Amino acid sequence: MTPTRPHSNLAARMGRWSAAHWKTATFGWLAFVVVAFGLGTAIGVNNVDPNAPGPGESGRMDRILDDGFKQPADESVLVRSRSARAGTPAFDAAVTDVVARVSRVAAVQDVQRGAVAKDGHAALVDFTIRGDKDKAVDKVQPALDAVAAAQAAHPGFTIGEFGYASAQKGVETAYGDDLGKAGALSLPITLIILVLAFGALVAAGIPLLLALTAVLATFGLIALPSHLIPVAFEAPAMVLLIGLAVGVDYSMFYLKRERQERASGKSPEAALEAAAATSGRSVLISGVTVMGAMAGMFLTGDQIFASLGFATILVVAVAVLGSLTVLPALLSRLGDNVDRLRVPFIGRHRRDDGQGRFWGAIVDRVLRRPGLSAALSAGVLVALALPALGLRLAPQGAESFPQSLTVIKTYHEMQKAFPGKALPANVIVKAASVRTPAARSAIAELKRRALASGRAFEPITVAVNRSGTVANVTVPIAGNGTDTASNDAFRALRESIVPETVGALPGAEAGVTGRTAAWKDAAAALKSNLAPVIAFVLLFAFALMLVAFRSIVVATKAIVLNLLSVAAAYGVLVLVFQHGVGKSLLGASSADGIETVVPLLLFVILFGLSMDYHVFILSRIRENFDNGETMDDAVAHGIKSTAGVVTSAAIVMVCVFAVFGALSMPFFKQFGVGLAAAVLIDATIVRGVLLPATMKLLGTWNWYLPSWLEWLPRLEPEARPTVPAQPAAG
Repeated sequence: MTPTRPHSNLAARMGRWSAAHWKTATFGWLAFVVVAFGLGTAIGVNNVDPNAPGPGESGRMDRILDDGFKQPADESVLVRSRSARAGTPAFDAAVTDVVARVSRVAAVQDVQRGAVAKDGHAALVDFTIRGDKDKAVDKVQPALDAVAAAQAAHPGFTIGEFGYASAQKGVETAYGDDLGKAGALSLPITLIILVLAFGALVAAGIPLLLALTAVLATFGLIALPSHLIPVAFEAPAMVLLIGLAVGVDYSMFYLKRERQERASGKSPEAALEAAAATSGRSVLISGVTVMGAMAGMFLTGDQIFASLGFATILVVAVAVLGSLTVLPALLSRLGDNVDRLRVPFIGRHRRDDGQGRFWGAIVDRVLRRPGLSAALSAGVLVALALPALGLRLAPQGAESFPQSLTVIKTYHEMQKAFPGKALPANVIVKAASVRTPAARSAIAELKRRALASGRAFEPITVAVNRSGTVANVTVPIAGNGTDTASNDAFRALRESIVPETVGALPGAEAGVTGRTAAWKDAAAALKSNLAPVIAFVLLFAFALMLVAFRSIVVATKAIVLNLLSVAAAYGVLVLVFQHGVGKSLLGASSADGIETVVPLLLFVILFGLSMDYHVFILSRIRENFDNGETMDDAVAHGIKSTAGVVTSAAIVMVCVFAVFGALSMPFFKQFGVGLAAAVLIDATIVRGVLLPATMKLLGTWNWYLPSWLEWLPRLEPEARPTVPAQPAAG
């Protein structure tokens, strides 16, 4: 056997240390997971306040409102009947019962009968939740229970609650239910795929256990800084989604390479050393790429994006740490016992060399006709991407949540009976005094012009703070808060009615806030920050690939291929969620368009995740080329030898992401479908056809590095056989 020098890269050193200290590495990992999860559970997670002031004019007005008023959380109970009218004994009895029940709830105050609908078939009972508005969601459940009891006592009526706290409570419940469903579905699916990939229960269980422990540790770790960086409600699902996918992928890359090296005749120690230096190095580069791409989320200036970026960076970092430490520790201890508990038939037919007949046949044909293969595969990607040109953002409103939620059903009923009541516009006026005759006259003119526009409804109410410096004019507007009617009403208020009435008061500050205004301002802020985020992700990925492979061609091509796969995923999203292609298979969703946060989130995550396969495959190709193979042989052997693990890893990712497409929240549906489509496209068309075709066409130019870039730092070399005739690296 040819002697080799010890591997010197970081991943190799970590693997070597972990193998020599397997007890410390293994039990240290378990202790880390237990302590992290325990601390996080004890401390608790501080979530992002979805109603916190945002950017733009609406954010400024919300801050003025918060400073001027000690606002409790407002809640309303809708009492509606198809037959009975307000004033009849049955209707009045139902309203009285609601008032009595909610009044007995300790956290409820200021209970009063509210407005009656024009048709007389609906009425409101209004109240507030005692104490801090931000804590109201934790106190609202007894009120919801009281309203549910009233509904049970009056089956002929529709009785439901909607307000600040009840809406947030309903959304939190939906997110929690979706997270539980995702875990229950994704874990057995992942285990089945791993059993098929490895043919043995022990080998299949290791990647899943490592991924799960990484996810559990991250659940605990995100609680610690959440009191400085509040965590979005979507973050736990993102941690499960990304953590399970990358944790399994990284472990598979490492474990598969170790098994291949053993199958080639190396000793257990040498096989583990080779896997650590090659696949371990690829895992490290891939993980850094994902984390760097996710860091671009901080440039959005948005609290939700920042928290999602932080949570994803954390789970990827933990997954990388586990793959480079506890995995080699376990493999060093288990040795060939990792193939214990073989599954009948599957275990006998598993190929330890990693080469797949299917992809082997495809790669052979691609390399025979690289020009035609590149043109056809690029054409397919462009065709898939074309629908993305019509991508339309859907603002987050009631349609962004499962329509089966009780609170959403109540919202729609309230909109029918009291248009604009549930999600009104708020005109905020700040002045030395809003009680002066001039201020009162301006507010009256505001009300008159709003009603005259036909886009606002009674009752328009005015609340003034105790010091008389801030007025909150609540204006029920047409539409559902995010549709065309609401947008038209918002524009009329912000562009003409407010500036020409209360905005014209000397020394006064006036503006419009509310759901519609907040979404418009948030979308404008996100659009303005889009270019820096995209530029950061592209430059970071380019720089990392340039340093990792010391090739400007490889780095440039990686960016181009990733952009093609992301664009194709966008096209699939538009086809499904805007044009309805296969949408019914995912369950009913009323959101007509792509959720605002999805495109940018997909871009950042996909750019990171797609590097997994790219780095893994290119590392093997470069390794073969440096060991003396021709470019054609290096490409063919590199892709064929990684085809099995890449296919298995891709199937895991696609299935995990597809589970999210089956959840109730439209955000999860779109995010899951987009990720699943992108990974499927990336692992087949891009890595299986377009990558080998372009590498064949470019030949040794693949490794071209201009002389003016020779100053770039060189990553630590991997081990090479110490034989004088060994060819130099290309």
